[in-house]
Amino acid sequence: MRPYLISLAIGIGVGLIYGVLKVRSPAPPTIALVGLLGMLLGEQAVPMVRGLFAPAPQARAADDTARARAADDAAGPDA
Repeated sequence: MRPYLISLAIGIGVGLIYGVLKVRSPAPPTIALVGLLGMLLGEQAVPMVRGLFAPAPQARAADDTARARAADDAAGPDA
């Protein structure tokens, strides 16, 4: 919760400075908010795409078991 308040306070402070100096915002608020939304969606998309291509936990466990058995078989009965 605290980072949100800090971000809001800094945003208000910058807005006040812009108002006092009569400087226009570098981007209209709607465009800026759409850009931020795009950044958030892009940030969330990466883990989702990675999750789509990662094997399921059961498949990984079965694969690990198969590898362990293959290693035991390769070692022979004396191991």
